[in-house]
Amino acid sequence: MTNSASSQNSRPLTLVTGGAGFLGSHLCDRLLEEGHEVICLDNLITGRQENIRHLLGRPHFHFLQHDVTLPIDLPALFAKASTPAPDRALRYLLHFASPASPKDYARHPIHTLKVGAMGTYHALGLAKAQGSVFLLASTSEIYGDPEVNPQTERYWGHVNPIGPRSVYDEAKRFAEAITMAYHREHQVKTRIVRIFNTYGERMRLDDGRALPNFMVQALQGNPLTVYGKGAQTRSLCYVSDLVEGLYRLLISSEPGPVNLGNPEEVSILQLAQTIIRATGSKSSIVFEPLPEDDPQRRQPDISQARQKLAWEPRVSLENGLARTVPYFQSSLQNPPRPADATLPAS
Repeated sequence: MTNSASSQNSRPLTLVTGGAGFLGSHLCDRLLEEGHEVICLDNLITGRQENIRHLLGRPHFHFLQHDVTLPIDLPALFAKASTPAPDRALRYLLHFASPASPKDYARHPIHTLKVGAMGTYHALGLAKAQGSVFLLASTSEIYGDPEVNPQTERYWGHVNPIGPRSVYDEAKRFAEAITMAYHREHQVKTRIVRIFNTYGERMRLDDGRALPNFMVQALQGNPLTVYGKGAQTRSLCYVSDLVEGLYRLLISSEPGPVNLGNPEEVSILQLAQTIIRATGSKSSIVFEPLPEDDPQRRQPDISQARQKLAWEPRVSLENGLARTVPYFQSSLQNPPRPADATLPAS
């Protein structure tokens, strides 16, 4: 074996489903920095090639357009892309594919359920076949509209199983269940992370969640829309902090679930006021009725992350927003071009 081939094979081969999304693309960046060879798999329904454009053509990075609700045949996908497939097994598989905002899963409700069920099943099957460590990106929505605060991993949640948000909540709850079943029955090395609200560069302008909505409205000088009285809370973690926690969990032996997020709670009204200040906007605030099943509290207990991963967020909301505002300003001036997406029939 040549030295170059030996060096290539020493790189962990890592697959990220949903790798062209907001979180997935930042994760691809980090994995490459850590010396991984990265396969980014995305159907571009909510992900964007713009998020990974800086990686296309780079050594040790591969982009494959594919929907995980269909079986994942890597040799066939590489052949379709006219790219040589890596000749070794996956060391890690990180499952981040899924619509993740209420606007997206309201637009694609059945697909969201299929990604959580069939997509997780296909990804786990691949991890089992290749002996990969499998990391599931779960969510704080597991807890629904919680009756306890802050939320610990021992809390089972308070979820409406048939409400408008249930397609996402229940898809992720099923994804956790099947992940643990593969762990128990097939000894797949699993990691489950419950991700709380995260923000930063590469969020879509039309994402539909509070922070990008407020950013766009403030930068355009429009009134910021707050639902209810704005007393509902969120806990906002800057993306670099979250990616650090994800990587620490990946290389640990902790199966999870582990909460990752910022334990500093902020009301939606406070967030709107903070973004008006951060953008220097003259926008006012208007109030509209609260959507059905909108969680009233969102605050992670990150004791496990502190104890088992030696992790906690470092970037304050003010500093994170200062880094994020220029991205939104640039995106409004030069909106990214949407990519062609593939979506199997429901």
